[in-house]
Amino acid sequence: MNELLEDPDALDPADLDPAVAGQLPRTFRLSDRVKLVRNVLPPLIVLVVGAVEFLISLLPAGQELWAHLLFYGLVGPAVTYFSVEWIAEGTRARERAERELRDLYGQLRASHAQLGAVQALMRDLTDAADMGAVLDVAARGAVRVTGATHATLTVPGGLSGSARGATLLSAPSAALFPLRVSIPGGGALALHFDSPPTPDTESLAQALAAEVARGVEAVRQRTLDLMTLYSVDQSIRAERNMRRLLSRVTRTMADRVGAEARAVFLTDQDSVLRLEYAQDRQGEARGGGVAPPFALRVAQADGPLITTADDAGEVFPDARSVLGIPMRDDEGLVGVLMLGDARPNAFDDARVSLLALMAGQATLAVRNARAYLYSEELAISDERARIAREIHDGVAQSLAFAALKLDVVARQLHNDPAKAESEVRAATTLLREQIREVRRSIFALRPIDLERYGLLETVRRYVLDFGEQNGLRATLDISGDVHLSPGDEAVVFRILQESLNNVAKHARAQEVRVTLHGGSRVTLRVQDDGAGFDPGQVTGRVSSAGGLGLLQMRERVEARGGLYRVLSSPGHGTLVEAEMPQA
Repeated sequence: MNELLEDPDALDPADLDPAVAGQLPRTFRLSDRVKLVRNVLPPLIVLVVGAVEFLISLLPAGQELWAHLLFYGLVGPAVTYFSVEWIAEGTRARERAERELRDLYGQLRASHAQLGAVQALMRDLTDAADMGAVLDVAARGAVRVTGATHATLTVPGGLSGSARGATLLSAPSAALFPLRVSIPGGGALALHFDSPPTPDTESLAQALAAEVARGVEAVRQRTLDLMTLYSVDQSIRAERNMRRLLSRVTRTMADRVGAEARAVFLTDQDSVLRLEYAQDRQGEARGGGVAPPFALRVAQADGPLITTADDAGEVFPDARSVLGIPMRDDEGLVGVLMLGDARPNAFDDARVSLLALMAGQATLAVRNARAYLYSEELAISDERARIAREIHDGVAQSLAFAALKLDVVARQLHNDPAKAESEVRAATTLLREQIREVRRSIFALRPIDLERYGLLETVRRYVLDFGEQNGLRATLDISGDVHLSPGDEAVVFRILQESLNNVAKHARAQEVRVTLHGGSRVTLRVQDDGAGFDPGQVTGRVSSAGGLGLLQMRERVEARGGLYRVLSSPGHGTLVEAEMPQA
């Protein structure tokens, strides 16, 4: 277009807008007119002058002068005038075309600037982190695109954003011209102008409102996705029971897409997919069943699959559409997660990428739950082995020794009654001691419900029961504010339990004092007046009651950022102290 303005001879009606070209003469090119006048007019003048002079020569004498004056005084100037006017008309047409082109160029430049501003607004809306940022970006973009002096954007929920353009007014005044546009989905965009808005401005404002609606909906979707992922993450952290875990995770996923049925098939120890959890309109289904063919196809696929018709009915009886997502991690296939719905093509518009991410979290949850169950099985197995060892090395041998004494009593009963009576007393003492030992073991193994009573009440109950069970004076002193995380509470209570068990088993104490103080840190002290011991000689030994030695207790406390120490010496009792950071 600049070339057209710089080169007037390049103007041609065929190169112009039809509305502009229609207003111009067909012989528009000025250069053609000048060329025509330059090439045709001189020979034509020569011919005309020659012809006129010949005709004048034929006139009678005396009329030649008037004929020359008439021709050269009137016809010559008239020809010159019309020739120049003909060229001037082309010049004026060219000037009109130039003005039309300049106006068109200005309109195109303004339209291009508006388009660039709209594209920048769309990009900024996409990059906005939250709803507040979307509203601020949209308000500033509306001012920039439309040229308004003020813009205010409101959405449902009481949120709003505002911006102002090149104006000194902090708020719209009555002298401004308002324009209010509704936003699809709720809310409004209010604009104020110095002059009445044109229809084009109104159309532009409508287009901006549609873009703002898309940006707001995108932020809502992102927020909902984050809330869903957070819910799934909380389910992973809070639940160790496999069925409850799968129920929570799949319910969150089903609610996200409006699915009516859900199921999870997990691989067993033989790598066979079996039903672990399922629920539809009829309720929960019994697990253990073999996976249907569609689940096997999903297990072999690289990503989610969607099926309808017969395959959907094999997974859920009333389903006409099923989405299957493989559950994999670095170790291989963990299982397959299924969502079903009675509507055909129910999952065509589903956010499959989000569901796949949630399935990945469920995979991690299943691995963690299985590891937890396996660790529980190992702990139970170790505890059973320890109890069996204790019974074999302690109670069983003592009972066997008592049985031997009673056999001796049976043989001495008639020959030496006094000796037999003494042996009976010794066996009775031994049996009573073993009964107390069995009671101590049962008390140490009794489950404690920290979640139900809380740490302080559980400690109070345990210390009171411990004194009664073992015939000791047990005192408890609690002071300050104690705020620990659930995991730290379990560690503190386990340290108390192990320390008191060691007192009952080894200390031969008459009194034990327990102190729990909450300050900048929570401090637990267990002190007895028993026989004491040399900590250097027994640090790695496993206790007989709880299964934790001093080294294991130290590792548990230090793993949570705490401190653990034992002060003792033979004949001077023992002090166990543990410190944990406040929550």
